Amino acid sequence: MFTGIIEEAGKVASFHSGKLVITAGDILRKLDTGSSIAVNGVCLTVTGMTPSSFSVDVMPETSGRSNIELLAAGDKVNLESPLPLGGPVGGHLVQGHIDATGRVAAVKWDGKAMIMKFEAPPEVMRYIVEKGFISVDGASLTVTARDTGSFQVSIVEYTRQHTTLGEKRVGDLVNLEADIIGKYVEQFSRAPGTGVTTEFLQEHGFLVS
Repeated sequence: MFTGIIEEAGKVASFHSGKLVITAGDILRKLDTGSSIAVNGVCLTVTGMTPSSFSVDVMPETSGRSNIELLAAGDKVNLESPLPLGGPVGGHLVQGHIDATGRVAAVKWDGKAMIMKFEAPPEVMRYIVEKGFISVDGASLTVTARDTGSFQVSIVEYTRQHTTLGEKRVGDLVNLEADIIGKYVEQFSRAPGTGVTTEFLQEHGFLVS
């Protein structure tokens, strides 16, 4: 489990036959062979390490659902190590399981804030709400506006400088993971006899009869 707070931007050293090698800095001290690591929001397993890099294996399922397959030597990637049990959740709960990819639709400025608009498929848009959370290339962001096929976020200067989002351009492909809470609410609401009813809310202390 991750939080969407990017720790550093690594750089792709090589990517051949499903093996991705990434050079990194301080985050390497938290890793070992077998560790989980989020790369552009994708949860991957560390399969090898050197003093200056780590390697992961990319499966076909991951390639089909994310932008990982487009990476090439020299590309920057967002990196985050797993959330320690009991640690602070600075962003929101991110699984590292990409739902789909989206595209940068527009970039504009509001003072020092970079306003980004992303086009997203229906399977992601159904879970996006204004002021809710969304993970874009692994970064936890707050939705500032939405319509039927896209959503908008505001990128502060720190996030722009410490992640790959500041370098994105219109048309670029990004990894999207919707908030897990919305998925669970939908599942519970659809299950026969287990929907969120007035009786359910009263039983669990959300309403006083």
